Formats: sequence, structure tokens, C-alpha cells
Amino acid sequence: MIVAAHQLHYLPWVRLIDKIARSDVFIVLDDVQFTKNGYQNRVKIKHAQGTMLLTVPVLDPTGQRICDVRINAGTRWRAKHRAALATNYGRAPFYGAYREAVDAMLDRPWESLGECSLYALGVLLPALGIRTRLMRSSELGVPGKGTERLIGLCKAVGATTYLTGDFAVGHHFDPENFAPHGVEVRRQGWVCPEYRQQYPSLGFLPDLSVLDLLFNEGPRSLEILMTRELGQAPAPAAGEAQGADGPADPRSVPERASDALARPNPDEREDSSVCRAAARGDGFYTEAKVAESRCSR
Repeated sequence: MIVAAHQLHYLPWVRLIDKIARSDVFIVLDDVQFTKNGYQNRVKIKHAQGTMLLTVPVLDPTGQRICDVRINAGTRWRAKHRAALATNYGRAPFYGAYREAVDAMLDRPWESLGECSLYALGVLLPALGIRTRLMRSSELGVPGKGTERLIGLCKAVGATTYLTGDFAVGHHFDPENFAPHGVEVRRQGWVCPEYRQQYPSLGFLPDLSVLDLLFNEGPRSLEILMTRELGQAPAPAAGEAQGADGPADPRSVPERASDALARPNPDEREDSSVCRAAARGDGFYTEAKVAESRCSR
């Protein structure tokens, strides 16, 4: 069973979605500390001059867990995000096919950043055809910090393989610590696959929100991701300035893991996944649900 884990992110980038798709169970780390100026409440999309950030404004999140962070409802962020998506993707081939679902998400008067991001995953994953099971770390009751807790989460859901971003190995945990627990560590080996984008004169821009992929490629989106062999990253396209751990963007700097929980840099996503089976209505499972499941890949 392949498991991955990562903090909640708003309208997550393609890299995280790729890791979720390659997992049987993805553990949503909703009870780790919020990282200021990270990607837990913002994401990049493409526009006529390059990239822009869609940011969910939050209220004094210092020292808070992601699940406790409150959204600043006194701003017009939802209307701004809807307008930005319409302006920059209105002519994309599949924007119309998914607009209603995305608008429905933005129509809700969100107060919790965590709940907003969880709902977004519940919209995006089915649209992509991904049936990976999602579990919340806050529901698993696994104590500890750092590698100790990460191993505990893997054991709690019956992982035999932990899928990780390349940067995390050696920077946030030692893979050898997993072996005594019967868990193999496997690297994602990520390089963003090229796909059709808007504003082609700018060239291909990697690691944007998965909405960029979905609006442009629609039903082919998952196929585009899965054509790459796990752990065998394709060579970057000509002119694509991308390092081993993510795009050459000045904002792509390592996150500070204040709770020391095996956290990759903002362009890495730690995931955990269990079985690809139909989920309950909200797409999330308790530990008991996993114990009842039967995995088939």
C-alpha cells in the first residue's frame, strides 16, 4: 500500500495532485502548524505577464494549526479569485466544463481555511478521475513529531511504501528510519510534464495550480500525469528553468517546519494514500474505515 502525506494546500499545484494520484491513501496533515508566506493559503496561476498568486486572506495565523486558521471573511477574496480564473482561463478548452463546480466552491462563505481546502480537494479529485482515499491526520490519533510521527501515521494506515518528494529525503527525514517498520521510502522524482496552456507566447510554466491543467486538458489531465514513470523524472523541456526541487522562482523557497514534521519545500508535497475505492460523501475516512477497506491497484 502506497501512502503519502502533506499539509493542506488551497487549490493545490500539479505536483501534489500527481503524488495523490500515485498513492492508495493520502494523509491530509491538517493539524500541523500553519506556515506564513507558504502555499497553504495561496497558489500560482498563469496570466498574460507570467504568473500571479491567488491568496486566501487569513486572520493572525501565527502559531496555529492549519485546521484552526480562520479566513478573513471581511475581504472580497472569493470574488477576486473567481474573476481572475474567468479572465485568465475563460478561453481555455475545458473552463466551461468545470466552471460551475469551482464557482460553487467559491460561492460558499468560508470561515475555516482547512475546511475550504478540504472541500476544494473533494471537487478537484473526482473531476480528475482520482479515487485515492483521503484521511485527516487529526483523526488518526498518532502522537509525536517529525519522523517519529510520520512513521506512526504510515503504520496507522498499513503503509508498505511511503511516497515522498525528493527534497524531503535527507533534509527532513532519513529513509533508513522507515525500514525497521517495514516501510519502503520511494521518491516521486518530479518534473512537471508539459501540457497545453494559455498565453503560449510565454512558454510553458510548470508547477501551477492543478486548475491550470484541468481547464486546459480536461479529461486527459490524469493521463498526462500518469504517463511519467514514478521516480523517473523526464528531462526538463528546453527553456524550462527548473531545478531538482522545483521551478526557478524566487518565491519557491523551503518552508520552515516549525513542528519538524517531515515537511518539503513549498514546491514539494508530502502525501500519504491508501485505497482507490469509492469514498463516502465528503471523501474522507476515519481509521476504522481504512481497516474495513480492501485495496486493489
